[in-house]
Amino acid sequence: MQLLSGLLLLSCICVSGVNALSHVPVLLWSTESSTWGAAPPANAGHITTSHEFYQLLQQGEKKPRLIVMFLQDTLSIDDFTYYSTMYGNENPLNNLQNVLNSAPASLILPSVEKKTINNLPSHLKQQDDWNIVNIDNLNVSSLEMDYNKPNLIIIRLQSIPRSNKNSAARVFAINDKHIGRITQELTIRGFHFTAIYTGVKPSKVVKNVDIVSKKGRQLLATDDIIPYSPLNVTNGSDVTCILIYATQFVLRVNKSLEFDLTNITFETPSADTNSSECSDTNTILSLVYSLPGKTFSSLEVRFYMTNMFYAGSARNWFKLESVMIIPDQDMLRNASFRTTYASTPAEYSYHCQRVGTSSLYGERLVPTNTEANSWEILISDFQIQGFNIKNNLFSYASDCTSFFTPAIWMGLVSSIILLWILSYGIFMIMRLTTNDKFDDPKSQPLSIPQGD
Repeated sequence: MQLLSGLLLLSCICVSGVNALSHVPVLLWSTESSTWGAAPPANAGHITTSHEFYQLLQQGEKKPRLIVMFLQDTLSIDDFTYYSTMYGNENPLNNLQNVLNSAPASLILPSVEKKTINNLPSHLKQQDDWNIVNIDNLNVSSLEMDYNKPNLIIIRLQSIPRSNKNSAARVFAINDKHIGRITQELTIRGFHFTAIYTGVKPSKVVKNVDIVSKKGRQLLATDDIIPYSPLNVTNGSDVTCILIYATQFVLRVNKSLEFDLTNITFETPSADTNSSECSDTNTILSLVYSLPGKTFSSLEVRFYMTNMFYAGSARNWFKLESVMIIPDQDMLRNASFRTTYASTPAEYSYHCQRVGTSSLYGERLVPTNTEANSWEILISDFQIQGFNIKNNLFSYASDCTSFFTPAIWMGLVSSIILLWILSYGIFMIMRLTTNDKFDDPKSQPLSIPQGD
């Protein structure tokens, strides 16, 4: 519970807006009680640099001669707080908590530069000619170390399936058992070591929100935490020129054959983007997929974008012009769709909750040729930017929602009905009149003859 409380505190004090794209959490524990005794506590929002991290590894009366690094594909500080509590007593990270609580020395770094972990082997080899040992089979019984040199053992854990939380929890539990077993085995064998548990990259990314002056219509700021990184295209250079993201990317042909391209586009990217083109005025994002075992051997999806100056608004506008599907690299069979609006100021990215061929979506893709009538497209939580990308991050997002949304229309209609009822009531009250004749008690009372 000490670990859980510490992680909850650290996750709460982390400053919002810190770019999590290049930072990963690091958990350390050591068999030497003097290690990190003088280390200052982690401050709110502090990012541990490579220099600070390497200094921490060298602290203590004895410099470590053995470092064991448990390396996972993705890891973020939220993983510890979420997966430690989602199943109550069935804690998938139980062994890790016990190891940290029982270790003579332990340290939690919520935010460490990602390049620090990637460069650790090369840094250690430069310092003292460390022996680097990579283990993928999680079997340390047959471990061969060079006892004449300090050793860095890199143990690669099973990848976490981020598309399903229950599957992710099960894999976390499997990795947690391996960490507990290997730590116990090394301790029984009498090794003095420092252990590291971290990830190659963060599992959650915070999209950037630039601070801009708000004029006219309010624009949507998409600063939500998303389950994986956007797909970035560099077009053969080191500078990102296209960014695209979606939580669901599905194509359907002839109302029967479906292609779910979400995972192979974003979670485990395998789409070929080499045919993409970038310029200051025209950008083409080309995603080529190999589909063995399907009706098509390959499938290409192209997004055409323009950046043009409009005199009416005296500014440049970024527009997603059209989308094209090319099966089997056959341009004669391409399915083309034009967008209905899909534009935003050139400094922003474009975002829409639903983009596709249905008229119910926020942005509709309208078929422009016969082949397109056979295809259906659904893209959920869609965001794209083809110009003015800074620091490999999305700019402020302009949403596709029109001014009169369904909620606004419902409010207007309800208000009109209530206003009509109120007006009718006031009109009826104003039409009320009094009787012009009354019964006078001093005069002859009114007589109403009654017949038989």
